[in-house]
Order: sequence, then C-alpha cells, then structure tokens
Amino acid sequence: MLDREGFRPNVGIILLNANNQVWWGKRVREHSWQFPQGGIKYGESPEQAMFRELEEETGLLPEHVKIIGRTRDWLRYEVPDHFIKREIRGHYRGQKQIWFLLRMIGRDCDVNLRASNHPEFDAWRWHEYWVPLDVVIEFKRGVYQLALQELSRYINRNDNSGGNRHRHTRPPAKLENKAGEPQKTEQEEHK
Repeated sequence: MLDREGFRPNVGIILLNANNQVWWGKRVREHSWQFPQGGIKYGESPEQAMFRELEEETGLLPEHVKIIGRTRDWLRYEVPDHFIKREIRGHYRGQKQIWFLLRMIGRDCDVNLRASNHPEFDAWRWHEYWVPLDVVIEFKRGVYQLALQELSRYINRNDNSGGNRHRHTRPPAKLENKAGEPQKTEQEEHK
C-alpha cells in the first residue's frame, strides 16, 4: 500500500525503560542496529500497527508498555534504488512513519525475539536515549534524529512510571547532507 508519492505508511517505536534508555535491536545476520518498525496494513490505524509490530518484533504485548507520545506528522525517508526490488522501482520511494514513544512497564524477560516465524532481530540491549546514529543504515539516520528530537519532549512529562528520572543529554548536532551542509528538518523546509 503506497501513497500517491510512493511512500509506504509505516510505524516506528522508541521504547524506554525506567532509566530513559531506549530499546535497541540488532538486525538478524547484520551489523546494524535499529528501533522496531513496520508497515501499516490496510484498515489498520497507526496505533494498531504499532502494537502488532511491537509483538512481532519484540514479543511485548500491550500490557507490557504504556504509550507516552507520538509524532504529530509523518516523518519520511527515501530508500536508495539499489535497495528497492527491480519490479517496484519507479513506484516505491520509501517510508512515511508515525513514531511512538513507549514506556516499558513489563520486565526485560518479557522480550522474546522469536515471537514471530520471521524474526527481525537476533540481539537487543538498552542504550542511552541519544543512540549513536552511525550504526543505523545511512538513509534512515535523518528520520531517527527527527523522531528522537520530537519525542524527547515527552520524557518525564506526565509520565508516572515511578522509574529513575535521569536526565537525558542534548541531541547531537544536526546531521549533514552529502555536500557537508546541515540537513533541514521537515518543519524548516516548509517555512
């Protein structure tokens, strides 16, 4: 299911523990790390897709998490042609994502990377909120930075998880494009 511009609707999930660390998964048989994410199926709301993807990729159920916030708008990234199957090149451009910020209220032992028949991850860990984006595949880095920045405003605000409220650091400097110029956020581009 693609929109008119060739973007597939998708959800991304940033899962926090009580120490405001993020859940970070290692892709199966790869050396790249990422947050859980996945496509929105026809007829699903972004929230329904988020809970389905969360269970498929981490084994966590709705009772293991609490929704803290979500991005206001779609965040988009384009996929380079060499990553796109030949039969859909020219139609498919990338993903548009709604990102959710969740608080883990379950236990670490509730995580089950083998919850589906097609696991996405073969390892996971908790990491400081501002994860090192250099381990994320290059074309997703800008969206990750935008999602982390937008959702950071929800941390410790109206969140009664009872966990240790340790301060998260400032976001890293803006990413640069290939020409070495700062990348603009979607909000800056529309001004």
